[in-house]
Amino acid sequence: MKGFLDKFINQKQQLDVLNKIEDLEHQVAALYSLACDVFGADRMVIKATKLEALSLIRSADIAEKVLGLQKIVFKDPTLENKPSRDEIPAILEEIEEELADYIARRSVEEKMEKMIADRMQERHEEYLKEIKMQIVKENGGPENAQTLKKLAVLEKMEHTKLAGSVMEVLRPRQLEEVVGQEKALKALIAKIACPFPQHVILYGPPGVGKTSAARLALNTARKLKTTSFAADAKFVEVDGNTLRWDPRDVTNPLLGSVHDPIYQGARKDLADTGIPEPKLGLVSDAHGGVLFIDEIGEMDPMLLNKLLKVLEDKRVYFESSYYDPYDENVPQYIKQLFEKGAPADFVLIGATTRSPEELSPALRSRCGEVFFEPLTPQDIKQIVKNGATKLEIEYDPSVPDIIAEYTIEGRKANNILADAYGLALYRRETDPGQGAGKVYVSKEDVYEVAQISRLVPYGLIKASDRGEVGKVFGLGVAGFVGSVLEIEAVVFPAAQEGKGRIRFNETAGSMAKDSVFNATSVYRKMCDQDLTAYDVHVNVVGGGNIDGPSAGVAIFSSIYSAVQGRPIRQDVAVTGELSIQGKIKPVGGICEKIYGAKQAGMTKVVIPKDNENDVPTGLKGIQVVTVSTIEEALKQLLI
Repeated sequence: MKGFLDKFINQKQQLDVLNKIEDLEHQVAALYSLACDVFGADRMVIKATKLEALSLIRSADIAEKVLGLQKIVFKDPTLENKPSRDEIPAILEEIEEELADYIARRSVEEKMEKMIADRMQERHEEYLKEIKMQIVKENGGPENAQTLKKLAVLEKMEHTKLAGSVMEVLRPRQLEEVVGQEKALKALIAKIACPFPQHVILYGPPGVGKTSAARLALNTARKLKTTSFAADAKFVEVDGNTLRWDPRDVTNPLLGSVHDPIYQGARKDLADTGIPEPKLGLVSDAHGGVLFIDEIGEMDPMLLNKLLKVLEDKRVYFESSYYDPYDENVPQYIKQLFEKGAPADFVLIGATTRSPEELSPALRSRCGEVFFEPLTPQDIKQIVKNGATKLEIEYDPSVPDIIAEYTIEGRKANNILADAYGLALYRRETDPGQGAGKVYVSKEDVYEVAQISRLVPYGLIKASDRGEVGKVFGLGVAGFVGSVLEIEAVVFPAAQEGKGRIRFNETAGSMAKDSVFNATSVYRKMCDQDLTAYDVHVNVVGGGNIDGPSAGVAIFSSIYSAVQGRPIRQDVAVTGELSIQGKIKPVGGICEKIYGAKQAGMTKVVIPKDNENDVPTGLKGIQVVTVSTIEEALKQLLI
């Protein structure tokens, strides 16, 4: 029985070996067939001959066939040793990987060749189109089916229009609609409507009507007998932020530029003959009228200097190294532009939100200056009422008051009203119970607009009729807008006798800190008492920065009130520099500070005596008191 089993196992092992050999032969045959497909049968024979593998691949020995495949696939004639049967599977895997790599490379190469062929075909078709277009231009003019189709699309677009923007509707159409700027308008018209008009710079915060005033001032000036403007005088408007100096002089929309024949944009007939062509700019478009530059303080200094030269010469000149005055092919108008320049006699009106000190002295010396006032709450209310009339809407009586709380800009007030109008109109269209008739804007609509736009009331500080110890209202200016500063002081007995400390928030600025030390010296001189007996803490509520000494009187008053325990009126604001001798020195921005005090509801403003001439004439709704010494100021402040 045991002998029978051994014989059976030997037969089975021999059968397994035969099966493995048969599998390898099939695999070798398959790889050989794949190689023939990849390289081609003819090339396969040629490669085998060159690599001395032809006899190997025709051999009946599987090891010699594998060796032959190795030589052909790896292109290596130096291979001589036949692999053993154990090595054959690994070698076959290497051959498979090499064939796979070759197929992948060939696929990529074929794809690239196709792409190159397609691209060449596209270029060939484009070239044919260009030739056809050239023939069309020479024989049939510039129009073709494609251009006529685009023209038709443009004409269709011309007939499709939306209603004008709401800001166009609300824009002032007459001088009377520019609210709160009567004096500025009068000064502006007087400067440009006389027989010798001046260039003008308009100063003021944003949204007070500078652009509208300039446009309407020209309309008014054209109707006066003393004017130098013709009835068709142009008003050319541009934003100074968009004007940039091009050192190459290739593009200059303000002054004009020269299109040299080598640059794109030159006329073909001039480029072919090498003739440069000047292109006129906005200064020539405004000839005989007004050139209005908004935000003139943002202009590039080099471009501004070029503009000042034009203002002096009343002409703009052009230069080009390609211009030949003796060339008979140069048209007469080009000769005249190069030799005499282009007329540019206009009145410049520039508007800016910057302070005069930030503008070029050379510009200011050539221009008259007109200051637009910040808008008061009453002005904002009137603007809202005018806007409601133009929009033909009804509104809650409190709407103008609410809008006046959120802004001091006329443009912003109109924006809030327009947004509230849109909400009210949407509500009426979506709610069947609203009915027809005029659109009604409620105070809830305005509050919803304020919430959506994340608006906060502009004047957070409000005056009151009660007094407080150690608290006083000072005045500051930021960008033509006055503001009320809340300054407070508190005192405690010194922790160590005779070693009192003074604390002041550093964010208010070094000059404000100096004002605190000046105040302590004045207090000692005035009251014959040293503040070293107290710990004094002075604070500017909100951490506002004070960039000048104008808070000196206010800081002293808060310390004096805190030490003496005397309350200060909370409906009075004060400004002025305090010297260590107790005298009150003049400060700047008086007009803006007074308007800021009115915005906060103050009934009285205390200012230095030397600023008396800076007080606006015809001022209503607030009392202005001038003082020369700190004693006089305290009489107005203390209860």
